[in-house]
Amino acid sequence: MKKVNLAIVGVTGMVGQTFLEVLEKRNFPIENFYVFASARSAGKTITFRGKNYIVEELTEQSFDRDIDIALFSAGGNISKKFAPIAVKKGCVVVDNSSAWRMDPDVPLVVPEVNPEDVKKHKGIIANPNCSTIQAVVALKPIHEYYKIKRIVYTTYQAVSGAGMKGWNDLEEGLKGNPPTNFPHPIANNCLPHIDSFLDNGYTKEEIKMIEETRKMFHAPDMKITATTVRVPVFNSHSEAINIEVEKPFEIDELREILKKSSGIIVQDDPANNVYPLAADATGHDEVFVGRIRRDHSIENGINLWVVADNIRKGAATNTIQIAELLVNEMA
Repeated sequence: MKKVNLAIVGVTGMVGQTFLEVLEKRNFPIENFYVFASARSAGKTITFRGKNYIVEELTEQSFDRDIDIALFSAGGNISKKFAPIAVKKGCVVVDNSSAWRMDPDVPLVVPEVNPEDVKKHKGIIANPNCSTIQAVVALKPIHEYYKIKRIVYTTYQAVSGAGMKGWNDLEEGLKGNPPTNFPHPIANNCLPHIDSFLDNGYTKEEIKMIEETRKMFHAPDMKITATTVRVPVFNSHSEAINIEVEKPFEIDELREILKKSSGIIVQDDPANNVYPLAADATGHDEVFVGRIRRDHSIENGINLWVVADNIRKGAATNTIQIAELLVNEMA
C-alpha cells in the first residue's frame, strides 16, 4: 500500500484519540503525519507509533503543505469551514461530522456496504452516523439476497455517542449529581431523545438514520422509521431492527449469509444465553448480530439485535477504512 501524508483534525477528542489507536492497529501507511485541534489544545504533545507530535492550531493555512488525506472529527461547523479549504489545497477529506452527509455531491460510505461510492468523491467523503453504520453493515447482505421493503429501527445508544460531555453526565449522575449535557438525568434512566426535535415529532438522529440508510442503499423510497433512545451505558450502541423483505427466506440460510458477510460476527445461540452485548463489543471493529428470528406478524419479516462499538466502527474505524479505500485508489 502506498504511503500517504495524513492529517487528523480534532486529534484531542474522543474520536480523534481513537483514530490514533486504529491507525496503529491497522498499520495504515503514513509518510508524513500532522495533527490539528482547537487553539485550546494547541501545543499539547501526542504520541503515535513511538514518536511525539505537537498539536497545531487548525487555521486557514494548515493545509498549505502536501497533505493527501485529512480525517476530520471536530464537529460540523469546523468541517463546513475547513473541509473546502483543505480540498482546494489538493487534500481529500474524510469527514466524521453530519455536515456533508446528505449533500448529493458527497458520497456517504460504509466500506462493507457501498465501497464503490468512494470513486464519486469531489474532495469530501462523509462518514455516516454511528447508529446508521452498524445497522447497514448488518442489513446489506439481507438486502442483497432478499431485497428489503421496510425497516423499523429502535436504538439503545451509549452516552459516548454524545462525546465526553455525555460520558461525564453518566459518571456524575451515578454519583447523584445533576446533568450538564442531557436534558434529564441519564443514570438509571432512558431518554427517547437524541439530538433536537423537529416539527414532525422525530429527532434529528432518527431522520439521520432514515435518510442515510436510503442514500447508501441508493433506495430513496425505502420505507424506514426510527426511534432512537439514549441509555445509561458508557460505550457501544445496541439496536433492535425489524425488517420486511420481498423474497421468502429460511432463518438458517439467513444466519449463514450473515456469518459469511464482511465485518459481521454472528452471536446467536439463545439456548446458551449467547447474543451480542455492548460490554463485549467495546474495543472491537466488527458488528455483532444475534437474536435472528422470524417476525410472524408479517409475511417476510425478520428481527435482529445489532451491537457495535460506536466510537470504533461507528466513527474512527469506518473513517480509516474509507481512507484505506482512497489509498488503494491512489496506488
